Amino acid sequence: MNNKEKVIKAFKESEDPLNANKVAEISGVEKKEVDKIMKELKKDETIISPKRCYWTLKK
Repeated sequence: MNNKEKVIKAFKESEDPLNANKVAEISGVEKKEVDKIMKELKKDETIISPKRCYWTLKK
């Protein structure tokens, strides 16, 4: 499982929106790498922000 898959899995398993620190904690991926992956996911609209600095998977 690559880091991107780990980050997406963290979002899938959480019922609440997550920030980058929490995603890094859950997935075991470095925060710097999580930030990079989340930037990609935001760009292709895989994740959306229901509140400032918190993200969740687009339904």
